[in-house]
Amino acid sequence: MFTVSVIIPAFNAERFIEKAVLSALQQQDVLEVVVVNDGSTDNTQVILEKLQGADGKIKIYHHENRMNKGRSASRNLGIKKAIGNYIAFLDADDFYLQNRFDNDKKIFNENKNAEGVYNAIGVHFYRDATVAEKEELHLTTVTESIRPEELFETLLSGKKGYFSIDGLIIKKNVFERTGYFSEDLIVAEDTELILKMALKSVLVSGIIDNPVTLRGVHDENSFSNEELYRVYRIKMYDALLRWCMMEKIALERVSAVLKLLWDYRLRYGKTIWEDLAYWARLAIRYPQFLGTKIFLKNFPLIRRRKLIFK
Repeated sequence: MFTVSVIIPAFNAERFIEKAVLSALQQQDVLEVVVVNDGSTDNTQVILEKLQGADGKIKIYHHENRMNKGRSASRNLGIKKAIGNYIAFLDADDFYLQNRFDNDKKIFNENKNAEGVYNAIGVHFYRDATVAEKEELHLTTVTESIRPEELFETLLSGKKGYFSIDGLIIKKNVFERTGYFSEDLIVAEDTELILKMALKSVLVSGIIDNPVTLRGVHDENSFSNEELYRVYRIKMYDALLRWCMMEKIALERVSAVLKLLWDYRLRYGKTIWEDLAYWARLAIRYPQFLGTKIFLKNFPLIRRRKLIFK
């Protein structure tokens, strides 16, 4: 049975939430639209209650004491409340296009090993956009179909693009293996979870040359806040590394995470002394690394030798 629960976290989304919810309701296989009102102080709740009065598929949830806890906690609550056997995500300022899940359903019916399908997403500007922005954000997708067993390393390398959580549909039971969104990550939490899914489940490509969802772009988007990402990219790869070690992921696969972690530390201005201290903490935390080629080649003096001895 192909039943989809669409999870929408919403915080002060009065401008966009109706369009998002209605776009999910129009999809034939959507069993429910699970909206988590994340402590909104505008008219989001009023709009949701009006929509719910017209369609009982809409489920509205709140955190304890109607607190604001962020996207990750809101998505996690939605996943736990969901009753569909497939989970899809939609941000409150985005919206699905027609027939969003038709091809996904066909893939799941034909490929019994598939546990998730990823698709391209496009963009809808709620503000004026430059030519460069339109070109850059035109399509978020991978450039070609990728074998599931190669997806993790391919996404880490970035050489064939990447996909968005709004373009993904996943079997609910996959979360038993990956865990949920990391609630201490303000941004990049979706990237971390996608990478975990690439390691722990069979993800296959769907429609990658045309969008199935449109991302709303406006002045309040967090993805355009580069300063925020400077901080949380490093935190995300550090969290992913910890998870990989806990899950006993093969060290040769962990090596790709370490490389990116060191690359971002260098790019964002971490000093050699900060890197040496971090390397020492890794050695204490993961003694199984000691003496391996992977750990030695990531020693900060070796990683930075071209800069130090130029």
